[in-house]
Amino acid sequence: VKVVKFDTSGNRLASAGTNGDVVVWDVLAESGLYRLIGHRGEITSLNFFAMKDETQKSTGTFDGLVSSCRDGLVKIWDLSGQCCIQTLTGHRSEVWSADLVCIEERHSNSETDSENGFDKSTRWRLITGASDAQLRVWSLQNHSATSDLDSNQSEIASYIGSIKRENTSDRIETVKFHPNGTILGVLSHNSKNIEIYKIRSDSESKKKRSRRLRRRREKASLSEEKAKLKGKESKKIGILNDDVEEVNSNENDNDNNILSLLEEDLPVDIVKASDELELITILRSNHKIKGFSFATGASCRLLLSTAVNTVEVYSFKNPKDKDESVTAKLITNIDLDGHPTGIRSLALSSDDLLACSVGKGAAKVWNIASRSCIRSLSLKSGKKSTKSSLFALCCSFLPGNEYVVVGTRDGVLLLFDYASGDITFSEDEAHDGAIWSIDMRPDGSGMISGGADHIAKFWDFEQGENGKPELVHSRSLKMNDDVVAVRFSYSQDPSKRLVAVSTLDSTIKLFFDDSLKFFLSLYGHKLPALTLDCSDDDAILASAGADKTIKLWGLDFGDTHKTFYGHTDSITDLRFVRRTHNFFTTSKDKTLRYWDGDKFEQILLLSGHLSEVNCLAMSRTGGFILSAGMDRQVRVWERTKDIVFLEEEKERELEKMFDKVDGSRGEVRASNVDEENDEEADIQRPQSEAAVRKSVISVASGDRIAEAIETADQEMKDIAAYRKTGADIEKRRPNPLLIGLEPHLYVFWVLRTIKHSELEQSLLILPLSHIERLVYYLVVLLRKGLGTELCAKTAIFLVKSHENQIIANHSMASALRELRTLLKRRLMESRDRIGLNLAAMKAITRAANEKKSAFIINEAPTQNIWEGLGLGSDISAALQGRTNKRRKR
Repeated sequence: VKVVKFDTSGNRLASAGTNGDVVVWDVLAESGLYRLIGHRGEITSLNFFAMKDETQKSTGTFDGLVSSCRDGLVKIWDLSGQCCIQTLTGHRSEVWSADLVCIEERHSNSETDSENGFDKSTRWRLITGASDAQLRVWSLQNHSATSDLDSNQSEIASYIGSIKRENTSDRIETVKFHPNGTILGVLSHNSKNIEIYKIRSDSESKKKRSRRLRRRREKASLSEEKAKLKGKESKKIGILNDDVEEVNSNENDNDNNILSLLEEDLPVDIVKASDELELITILRSNHKIKGFSFATGASCRLLLSTAVNTVEVYSFKNPKDKDESVTAKLITNIDLDGHPTGIRSLALSSDDLLACSVGKGAAKVWNIASRSCIRSLSLKSGKKSTKSSLFALCCSFLPGNEYVVVGTRDGVLLLFDYASGDITFSEDEAHDGAIWSIDMRPDGSGMISGGADHIAKFWDFEQGENGKPELVHSRSLKMNDDVVAVRFSYSQDPSKRLVAVSTLDSTIKLFFDDSLKFFLSLYGHKLPALTLDCSDDDAILASAGADKTIKLWGLDFGDTHKTFYGHTDSITDLRFVRRTHNFFTTSKDKTLRYWDGDKFEQILLLSGHLSEVNCLAMSRTGGFILSAGMDRQVRVWERTKDIVFLEEEKERELEKMFDKVDGSRGEVRASNVDEENDEEADIQRPQSEAAVRKSVISVASGDRIAEAIETADQEMKDIAAYRKTGADIEKRRPNPLLIGLEPHLYVFWVLRTIKHSELEQSLLILPLSHIERLVYYLVVLLRKGLGTELCAKTAIFLVKSHENQIIANHSMASALRELRTLLKRRLMESRDRIGLNLAAMKAITRAANEKKSAFIINEAPTQNIWEGLGLGSDISAALQGRTNKRRKR
């Protein structure tokens, strides 16, 4: 799903995505209404509109929806008929944005009989933005208003011209109107500027049209005079061959530009887009703008979301005079605690209380319990010549959890105290290239760093003159290629502790920590291994990298235990769960996966990130993990007590695969299919269908309903048979599958557990015999006043879907009559109850507002508003007694 849009009432929601379908949802019923089919690409914008007929020829309102798509088309849908009534063409490329606005104007008219001597008029304008950086403007009118014209009655949109944007050739990213319809904002792709246009009033537009026509006549007469003087050698009169010098560039009506064929065919005397739109200012930000929106209200305020994870608020004045200059001023800048760019590395403290995340130019320390940022540090080098911030690639807590070491892309190692936020030590020439990985020695005496200079360096911790720790270079390990990842084993014996080094030549080498003697060389990866980790017992080494595979190696002989496949992109990080052989992996495919290193199986697939996942951090207890990536967020995954069944996880993955197959309607067409066949197929294809399609989940839900009905029927038969024996019914053991509920309550419980969006498709699977039994249980529930809303929704859908079968089967007639009577009674009771509650809340609100409006303090004893309501009167009396005592004092 790429686009969602609410209508003005908020009761309907339209959603669209990459499959080209528009789904309209009922927000209150939490179910889909219908699906609109017609586009062939990704839909970029949706806009609801309700247009009245100004000619008063019809009293109805046209309920429509405008959708723009990357297939170069803009479609106008009639929601009452669920069909497309007009397709707007003329775009030379993909349509990236569209917006619709109703401009209401009031002007004085002494001859009119309207209220207060004012006449009210409305204009509907649709503006689209495509890849050619040109704004196209369309005028919308209710088709009943154009019924007397020769044009097609179904076409409600007419093209009135385009605006050629100057000094830019980038495609248009967003087009958006101010809620009052007088201001238009246009944003280009990867731009720092927003163009602000003013929508002229009707009278101003007509004056601009008059000036344009007058200039046109003057140019035509001047060209005729030149042609007479030059004779046959004179040039033809045309838009592109005009030699008249422009006097005012702001009033230029694009006569010198190459216009589209649609604009050339426009009548000369109509109000064009250039007559209505006027560029008043260009808003400039310091960062790239990702999106914007106008604030509601009379003031002109603009909210921007930037590429550095901030929100900026600008304010500007709507000019009333054309000579008045407009400048946008920055009011506030909302900068939250998050990272401005993607997160590259994560580290947890030894007590699992703090976490550190680093990225471009920033390092942040987080409190795990409160999920809040407690320290944010800007990373800068100690060199005077370096003014820009550093790009951090890796980080780790020092022993004691008071300092954090950070490795950067410039080869600088930084130590900072998170309590004070100061950089206490900086090694500017730690490596000649980027520092890709660092790891702490298990005994806490030092660390290792690997960089792009083919060297793995060992560092010892020493106390400096100021009493703060410093890094002292002790040893170096020269490699044949760039060092991508380094990792210590967890052995406490220095003679048995190993150092694993992964290099850019796709090999992993193992050395002894004490002597740096070569031990093993591991071959098998086709691309470099980007991450390494050892198990606690030093029995297994796990590696993963850009070849999308995970390999388990035995540290005794260097043999490959198993190769795992599952990720669809490069694997970026890997961590073992302490005291186990299970491990987590992160990947650029936006997922985390949990693996069993003993049984060689995937346990869990965790989805939630919106972009590449770069790193993860594992707690020492295994109670939670942290993951972060290019979506600039740190996610906390906590371990629960729920039991994971591997077979269910496999079935869930298969269901997702089947849903993708079922959801696709074959949008990818074969290249050898002729366009004529495609057009014929589109004509024969319906323009709307059910909102929710049949899927594996809906089939499973339908089976659950059928099983519940059968179980409830069998329970009722057993109860009847038991009663015939004359035994005490209370001594009978009920069916444990009913979880202690009565048969009708068990069916009601199953219906409630099904999602509202899947309920209709699930009910379609039921055969007619099960529908008869379901209607019976609905009648029983309505008799007892249970689940009125759900019963009404289910009953109405069943009757609509199986109308012919119900009419042919007379056995359901009596049940349906009772069902209709009960539904009417229960719905009226619900309506009365809701009305009573609304009236009570309005009364309480009115009483509270009256109390708030009183600003003169009454010396008389205050009245207890809770008296007689039965809610907190004792507490109110006690508080009132305390207040009176204070006043007497």
